[in-house]
Amino acid sequence: MKTIKALAIAFVVSSAIVTGTWAQQGPVASACKEDIAKFCADKEHGEGEVRACLEANKDKVASTCNTALETTGGGR
Repeated sequence: MKTIKALAIAFVVSSAIVTGTWAQQGPVASACKEDIAKFCADKEHGEGEVRACLEANKDKVASTCNTALETTGGGR
């Protein structure tokens, strides 16, 4: 029983790590890496905070970042 419980915990933890890592490696994260560090360093990844911050600073971010924001995300 302890083995099953340990495996379940390991699965949940690894899923959380993978999800967080994926959120930080998408097209916006890649194209906006410098802009994230400059404008949104205090925002949490994976909850939409970084994207909202980038959208709020859209007039200041690099053109490649702007393109990534315009071509990805909900409904795009």
